[in-house]
Amino acid sequence: MARITAGVASSHIPALGVAIDLDKTQEAYWKPALAGYEWTREWEKAEKPDVVILVYNDHASAFDMRVIPTFAIGCSEEFKPADEGWGPRPVPVVKGHPDLAWHIAQSCILDEFDMTIINEMDVDHGLTVPLSLMFGQPDEWPARVIPLAVNVVTYPPPSGNRCWALGEAIRRAVESFPEDLNVQVWGTGGMSHQLQGERAGLINKEWDNRFLDRLEGDTDELRHVPHIEYLRETGSEGIEMVMWLIMRGAMGKTTRALHRHYHVPASNTAVGHLVLEPVD
Repeated sequence: MARITAGVASSHIPALGVAIDLDKTQEAYWKPALAGYEWTREWEKAEKPDVVILVYNDHASAFDMRVIPTFAIGCSEEFKPADEGWGPRPVPVVKGHPDLAWHIAQSCILDEFDMTIINEMDVDHGLTVPLSLMFGQPDEWPARVIPLAVNVVTYPPPSGNRCWALGEAIRRAVESFPEDLNVQVWGTGGMSHQLQGERAGLINKEWDNRFLDRLEGDTDELRHVPHIEYLRETGSEGIEMVMWLIMRGAMGKTTRALHRHYHVPASNTAVGHLVLEPVD
């Protein structure tokens, strides 16, 4: 039986990818932001996940205003790095796990989640930057990856409660897959940041850290936080944090934090990172 063994949450700031790609990781500005991932890279080497279900949002690379899926799951054999305007990142092609992806799609749809099935798409920094942060710069990624894209760009994004419930459905799907697989679920995006308007540059350290606190333990308080609170407290892009709740929902009732990292600023954004394990 496949099993979910851990959850990972992380910002997916594109500038972190640039710092890695251009070998700037030891520069004074980037070093403290990236230092919090050193523990996780060593931990991942020991954990050796077979599959990562990576929750992220597309930034007009695979989807645009013509097609706006709320939840889209990638079921292809592979996904190439997207050209976001300056060429694709120099990272390996992402290898998928079609059998598990199709199983999750079928299970979630029959569990009354209307998933959009994607058989061809490129993946942008929202997905590739977390892979670089957690796995470094290998010749090929050490795990198969199932992309799960969530609309947090165009109104209306899904509620925190719906995201948490999707995580619960994904857990049920994984546990009903007969192959013996070590599966991790990653939630990416955030933390507090706003990229435009009068509040551009907003960072709310207190709210961010309270959010991290509530991902650990047995509370489900975060599933009930309304959109307006994310907007008010964490800026227009802070809504990306609802994607972390898919990961949290997949962890079961109770979690234990193995590692935590928070740093500001990095490209006018708060960097948040958390590694959880399910307790029940």
